[in-house]
Amino acid sequence: MKFNTKTIHGGQTHDPAYGSVMPPIYQTSTYAQSTPGGHKGFEYSRTHNPTRQALENAFASIENGNYGLAFGSGLAAIDAVLKLLEPGDEVISTNDLYGGSYRLFTSIFKKFGIKFHFVGMQNADNIESYVTDKTKLIWVETPTNPMMNIIDIKAVSTIAKKHDLLLAVDNTFATPYLQQPIDLGADIVMHSATKYLGGHSDVVMGALVVKDKELADKLYFIQNASGAVCGPQDSFLVLRGIKTLHIRMQRHSENGKAVATYLASHPKVEHVYWPGFESHPNHEVAKSQMKDFGGMISFTTKGNNYEEAIKIVEKLKIFTLAESLGGVESLCGHPASMTHASIPKEEREKTGVVDSLIRLSVGIEDIDDLLDDLKQAIG
Repeated sequence: MKFNTKTIHGGQTHDPAYGSVMPPIYQTSTYAQSTPGGHKGFEYSRTHNPTRQALENAFASIENGNYGLAFGSGLAAIDAVLKLLEPGDEVISTNDLYGGSYRLFTSIFKKFGIKFHFVGMQNADNIESYVTDKTKLIWVETPTNPMMNIIDIKAVSTIAKKHDLLLAVDNTFATPYLQQPIDLGADIVMHSATKYLGGHSDVVMGALVVKDKELADKLYFIQNASGAVCGPQDSFLVLRGIKTLHIRMQRHSENGKAVATYLASHPKVEHVYWPGFESHPNHEVAKSQMKDFGGMISFTTKGNNYEEAIKIVEKLKIFTLAESLGGVESLCGHPASMTHASIPKEEREKTGVVDSLIRLSVGIEDIDDLLDDLKQAIG
């Protein structure tokens, strides 16, 4: 199956009870047994649920993995990956990452004796000097949030395999429509399925996909033991969202290109961060590992004025000022005061998250309306 077909049919079967084309919402916590242990593959919905299982099969299919896991949020999915580790283990993470990931690493798992190194990964060679005999995991986002930095997954995979490390890739911004990290050498792919996979800003969910059975079994054990699973209604919503992922991502990418081009020519704009520009750092890597460049864009204004950035996001009308991204509607955010407020100012500015930085999640509306909205807001 090609990708566009997989989004609709990948890993799916018609419901055996009545031939339902869409997986039914099995809104149940438990399942009847004919004798102790005599059941039809389902005992308790924390462990397995038919609707969630259909979604997990879809996750695995679109990421070219063998096993999918669905969680109550993206952070719950990351939490499960970190529970593979033990006190004394070390993690090498990109230094430009989602603020919630940074908070989970430093405020929760650090106190359990796990050490984190935050490293600029635009040049993969930087990673190797941080590897010790205690290193167990490399954590990558690409494109990164919110600076849109591109990390060479194949190059990082080579380092991970050389030192027998796990490589996990947060693929939330790109989605499997644009890149498939498992094909590039990743062991674990993570998504905040809240974003593009769901696609309609109506659900919170996380996903993991792996190829290796032993690793999958460890993660399934953690998923069941810790219990941070999603419900059947949410599973149904994300299954429905995935069915239009390919056509949505095509429009997100088309609109993203138009918005990035407009901003780059605006006299009040200082920098535009979008991997599709030839001048973007690691543009050639993006071209090689991504099918297109997506709808996520960040930009700064000349003078780097905090108050001016706030005025712009307040004046936008079609772009809604809100947390999150990846829905059909366009959103804008101010990372320094919103998504990355948990990262100390000195640390966030090292990675480029300055006071005037504005992040756009470009939706699938008419492009003329989006450009007119930016025009009136920036002035």
